[in-house]
Amino acid sequence: MRWEQLFTDLEAQFAARAAADERLDEPSRVRAEHGRVRLVDRLRGAVGSPVSLRCPGAGELAGRLVDVGVDWVLLADTGGREVLVATRAVAAVAGLTAVTAGAAGESAVDRHLDLRRALRGLARDRAGVQCLLADGGVLTGTIDRVGADFLELAEHPLDQPRRRGAVTGVRAVALPAVVAVRTA
Repeated sequence: MRWEQLFTDLEAQFAARAAADERLDEPSRVRAEHGRVRLVDRLRGAVGSPVSLRCPGAGELAGRLVDVGVDWVLLADTGGREVLVATRAVAAVAGLTAVTAGAAGESAVDRHLDLRRALRGLARDRAGVQCLLADGGVLTGTIDRVGADFLELAEHPLDQPRRRGAVTGVRAVALPAVVAVRTA
């Protein structure tokens, strides 16, 4: 009888110590989990919601969050224009929801659809764009091609289609200088 009480008491002490250890480890585990969350994961959880992105050189870029890629964010602004934003240029975000979407939501295709490929889509569509630069400059025209680390922009007024007579010059723009590209 005394042995059973002893074993029962030891089991209770062990369970209490294990529960206390787990309570102490819980904050560390939560902090470690939060430490693995990337900004794109937080943004992916807010798809469909209105957000505001603070970007040096471009100011506040606001709109409904349409999509999130591996290194870009797509907004639809109130004017119906699409704004492709390089996530490396985002300094702060307002309007995030409580939802966080993990990297498990990324497909292999998503991981390969980077900013260069998104810009190539704009070049293929021959869309007139405003290219917002990190130094605060704005270039307008049509993206002719996208290289490994640059894009070539045929500069022309946005109210004119890309025609030889409208093009005032062609400019190569280093991709790290591109904050966002807004469709006309």
